[in-house]
Amino acid sequence: MTETFARRLTGVAGIAAAAALIVEVPLYFVYSGPPPDANVLARLLLGIVALACLVVFVTAFRELVKRTHPGYEWAGSIASATGLVYATITLVSMGLEAGAVIATDHPIDPTITVSGTYILYGSISRLMLGLFLTAVGHVVARTDVLPRWISRSAYVLAAINLAFVPSLFFGNTPAHFYAANGWGTTALMGAILSYWLLAVGISTYRSSTRLRDSVAA
Repeated sequence: MTETFARRLTGVAGIAAAAALIVEVPLYFVYSGPPPDANVLARLLLGIVALACLVVFVTAFRELVKRTHPGYEWAGSIASATGLVYATITLVSMGLEAGAVIATDHPIDPTITVSGTYILYGSISRLMLGLFLTAVGHVVARTDVLPRWISRSAYVLAAINLAFVPSLFFGNTPAHFYAANGWGTTALMGAILSYWLLAVGISTYRSSTRLRDSVAA
C-alpha cells in the first residue's frame, strides 16, 4: 500500500462512514413513542454500513502512519485497535436491537427495551472512542501526517467522550441528556463523531491529491 493510496482509502472510508451516520442519527428522533420496525431496522442498517466503513478507516489510518512515520506505528496501532473494539461493541448492540425488533410482534423502542445495550452504546463506547481519539490526536500532534487542527479537535472530542463514561450511574431514560442511554451520551456523541469523520475524511483525501501533484512535479 503506497502513501497516496493509504491517504485516499482513509479519506473515502471516513467520508462514507460519516455520510451513513449523518443520515442515521436523525431517524432516532422521528417518532416520540415506539417507532415502527421499518424505522428501527433502517437506522440499524445505516449504522452497520457506517461501522463497516469505520473499520476500513481505522485500518487504513494505521497503515498511513506506518508508511509515513514508523516511529509512531504503536500509536497508530492503538488507534486502530480501539476503533475496531468500538465498532465491534456497537455492532453487537445493533444486533441485539435488531433481534428484539424482529422477534416482537408489536412496535418497541429498543433504546429502552433492550437493556443489554445501555452501557455498550454508552459508557463502554465512550471510553473506547476517547482512547481512539486520544491516539489519533497524539499521532497528528507529533507528526505532519495530517493537518494540526485534526489533533486539537481529536483531543477535545476525546475529553467530551470521556466525560460521558460515568453516565451509567444516571438511569436509563433516553430523553435525559446524561443517562446510560441518554440522547447526549449516545445520539449527540454519534452526531459529533459523524461530522468530525466527514471533515477528517475530506482533509485526508485532499492530502492524497496534493501528494500526487507534488510527486508529479
